[in-house]
Formats: sequence, structure tokens, C-alpha cells
Amino acid sequence: MSTDRPFLGVMLMLGFCVLAPLGDSVAKMLGGAVALGVLILVRFAIQAAMLIPLVLWKGAGLRLPPGLLGWTLLRTLLHIVGIGLMFSALRFLPLADAIAIAFVMPFIMLLLGHFLMGEQVGIQRMAACAVGFIGTLLVIQPNFVEVGAPALLPLGVAVVFALFMMVTRKVARGLDPIRLQAISGIQATLILLPVVLLLPLPGTEIEVGMSLRTWGLMALMGVNGTLAHLFMTWSLRFAPASTLAPMQYLEIPIGTLIGWIIFRDLPNGLAALGICITIAAGLYVILRERRLARRTADVPAAA
Repeated sequence: MSTDRPFLGVMLMLGFCVLAPLGDSVAKMLGGAVALGVLILVRFAIQAAMLIPLVLWKGAGLRLPPGLLGWTLLRTLLHIVGIGLMFSALRFLPLADAIAIAFVMPFIMLLLGHFLMGEQVGIQRMAACAVGFIGTLLVIQPNFVEVGAPALLPLGVAVVFALFMMVTRKVARGLDPIRLQAISGIQATLILLPVVLLLPLPGTEIEVGMSLRTWGLMALMGVNGTLAHLFMTWSLRFAPASTLAPMQYLEIPIGTLIGWIIFRDLPNGLAALGICITIAAGLYVILRERRLARRTADVPAAA
């Protein structure tokens, strides 16, 4: 039975593009009230609590295939660091700017694939990467003037999540995505829980007497983050990645709208120009990849 239902896949990806910046906005709201370590712990604990029953209901176990423990632990650690950097960035930067800077990730993945894995990257895609980085610098510049070094945190997010995606490619070959997310939630919770409870590190303090609203927002953040990743995973079941990849850039205008509604933040002229350049360069890379993939696919047919 065919699972090719592109409209459903597009709607699910659209849901992801709404949920992802919405979850970031909740994390931004909580940034001044809840320690960073607690936020990340709650995020992953809720992910585990939501996905473990789903995995068991599907009849799949939580035991890892041989040889994947180290890779899944590395992936989980990268995920923890990436989310930690993003939540930290949101304490200083407007929502749209933080998301736009982090969208330099596709260019970093392209460069990592070329220099670390020997993948072929032509001059046109290299030029698009350079243009994308210029756009990102235009977004960073006014934020750097205002807040200093924290404006660079989304660049760290981009680098970490580029590595995260490369590890995910390797792990996902032998593991169902939902099962992988459940295991990742368990691993992250087991890593973070003793850190938050036992080690007196800055950013891991649990405040006594947090309001019901704060607990509710933390629960919303965890549920939202888990659903966002499920929507992305499910979207790829019904539509090809080449169709869905350009849609991910909807996160930036949607994040801008959410940032304006909740925080009354809008990018200034220079940052807005940088965002447009970054989006244009990213879409060019995606369309170029699609064109090359089609050309490659047509070669055997013509032979």
C-alpha cells in the first residue's frame, strides 16, 4: 500500500513549522524564571514519557541494536547541548533573529559533508553557502552590538545540530525514528537528572515554590517539542524530503510573527535583510540539490 500522500505530508510539515518556534517562544518566556538545566530536563523527560507508551503500543522494544549505543549517546549529548545553546540564546535575542541565525545549519552541513565525508559540492552551492553566511552575519551584527557575545550562541546551535543531523543519518539506518526519539528521551533524562539533583552547578537549581503557570508552561514546552519532532517524522512518511525541505524556512516568518505577537519583537532593517538573504541562499541550495538528484536519477533511465 502506497504512503505517498503529499498534501498530508505538507500539512504535517506546516504543523512542525508552527510548533517549533512556538516551543522556542515558551522557552523564552520561561528563561528568566526557570534554571536552564531544569528546562532541558523537563523537555526530555516529557519526550520520554510521551513516546515510551507509543513505542510499546506498536510492539517495538527499547533495546538498541548492537553497535548503536555509543552513537545514540553521542546523538543525545549533541541534542542536549544544542537545545541548551538555543534556550540560552533566547534569553538574549529576539525569537526571529535567533531562529534565522541558527538556519545557517544547512550550509554548515553541506561544508561538513564536503570536508569530512568527501561529498561532492560544486562551486554554485559553495557560493550559496558564502551568501548564506553573509546573510547570517547581517542578522548577527545588530544583535552583537546590543548584547555582545550571546549573539553568537545560535551559531553554536547551528554547528551542534549539523553534527547532530550527521550522527542521526548514521543511527536512523538501523532504528525507527519514533523509537530513536524515545530512547533519546530516556538517555537525556538519565544524564540530566543526577546533574540537576546532585551537582551544584549554575543553571541547574530547582526553585521551590514555582507557580502553577510556570509548571504548566514547562509541560507545554515539553509536549510541544515532542509533537514538533513527531510531525516532522510523520511528514517524511507521506511526502518526499525534496518537497518538504523548502517548507522548513517557513519557521522564520512564523517565528517572526509569534515573536511580534508575544514579545513585540521585530528584526530591524539590517537583520531583516540578512534574514531574506539567508532564506534565499538556503532555498537555492535545496533547489540545486533537487535538480542534481533528478539528473542523477535520469541517468540510468537514459542508459
